[in-house]
Amino acid sequence: MRRRIICIDEEKCDGCGICAEACHEGAIAIVDGKARLVKESYCDGLGDCIGPCPRDAISIEERDAEEYDAEAVGEHLAGMAGSPSGCPGACPEVIEGPSGGAAENMETRPSRLSAWPVQITLVPPNAPFLKKADLLLAADCVPFAYADFHERFVRGRTVLVGCPKLDDAEYYLQKLEEIFRLNSPSSVTVVYMEVPCCGGLPRLARMAAEASGRIIPMRLVRIGIRGKMIEDIRVD
Repeated sequence: MRRRIICIDEEKCDGCGICAEACHEGAIAIVDGKARLVKESYCDGLGDCIGPCPRDAISIEERDAEEYDAEAVGEHLAGMAGSPSGCPGACPEVIEGPSGGAAENMETRPSRLSAWPVQITLVPPNAPFLKKADLLLAADCVPFAYADFHERFVRGRTVLVGCPKLDDAEYYLQKLEEIFRLNSPSSVTVVYMEVPCCGGLPRLARMAAEASGRIIPMRLVRIGIRGKMIEDIRVD
């Protein structure tokens, strides 16, 4: 039958996952870093997913498509319940960890991670846990080098992780600028390795803060490959 149905421009889509979260029918999923229509019969064509898209990658078109099937949608949503599959950026969540003295007596130390996802590319800029947060911007090698990473840096902070060498630095700059501008973080702690390629992370953080127009207290911590803290400075 001919009807209204969503159309996704994959060239514009950056896989942020906001549309997948906004779709009440579960008709959109993030596959290979792009938003995809799971099944035509799951899409009601009303376009609830269009408004949240920051890249204008979704529109409504009229074409021949399978008829919308409300019963199939119900079964589909029931199957999705509690499933961690799909893009983490589409379902940011706060993690409730152990608290109090009991946690310290555990044989294994508890994780201090308070929010998910952590990868810069996957974190939606409007995620509620970013608002006024104390942010930890960490190079992804640091947790492997610094043994007390969770207790010294993760505790009490919202984590963002990335690699300025292997990932798209220009994208990181734009993403961090948007996060800073939308959320006015209370502070940013940048933890990076002593290797030259890692020095781009504090530079990106400072450039993003300047571009955002926000005044953000910033702490820059450099870690050696042997796991020692080499430098710890504060930037006003």
